[in-house]
Amino acid sequence: MRAKSFPNLLRVLDTKRLAQWGRNTVSFLVLAASLAALFLILLQQHGDLFKGAYARILPVPVFKAKAKPEAAPPLPVANPDEERQRAIAEFLATRYRVSQDVALKFVGIAHAAGHRIELDPLLILAVMAVESRFNPIAESLVGAKGLMQIIPKYHGDKLEEFGGKKAVFDPATNIAVGSQILKEYLRRTGNLSMALQMYAGALNDEKDVYTMRVMSEKQRLQMVLKRNAARWTEMRTASASDTLPDAASLAQ
Repeated sequence: MRAKSFPNLLRVLDTKRLAQWGRNTVSFLVLAASLAALFLILLQQHGDLFKGAYARILPVPVFKAKAKPEAAPPLPVANPDEERQRAIAEFLATRYRVSQDVALKFVGIAHAAGHRIELDPLLILAVMAVESRFNPIAESLVGAKGLMQIIPKYHGDKLEEFGGKKAVFDPATNIAVGSQILKEYLRRTGNLSMALQMYAGALNDEKDVYTMRVMSEKQRLQMVLKRNAARWTEMRTASASDTLPDAASLAQ
């Protein structure tokens, strides 16, 4: 009877031992998981404290901070007036086949002259386009010279301020004097169309052909500025479009 029950006792002991071993294993795993979770929490909150002590023991990736997504670089902040002038210069260079650097210089001079005497720079540029097509040494059969086709014998007094009649081909002088003449005619007549016709020496033209040509050029320049402003607005909202016509297409 005893010999027969001894194997049963061994089986009972083995079962109890296995159960105890299983409970110990589960307890160990729970403890290990708890310690690991605690370590990760401390690592996130005080990672810098662990780096010095354990950097040589633990794998490098443990302490490698999670890379933050890089913010998109900000768009360059440009001077709006400079951007407008560059857009106009690009258009004029293409339309009238002149150097873009030269066109930008003329545009800058026209803006400076216009601001100085309170005359629309685009109007000044439109007159230059009609009068000389931006040729600084243009000369007509009646003696009109330079970008704005000034006749020195009629406006010698204005040229004296800039060194006399010989300065008529200097772009800055020519634009300054031509702008003064147009401003003077505008004050005298109080009417832009009459002032332009007077500038062209065509007051008797009832159809105002010269005025229409100048205003047509001015409208083109206004369109360039409008499209340039739209392009920059889209760029600043991170949705720049490649479908906007460039200066070359506008010049056709």
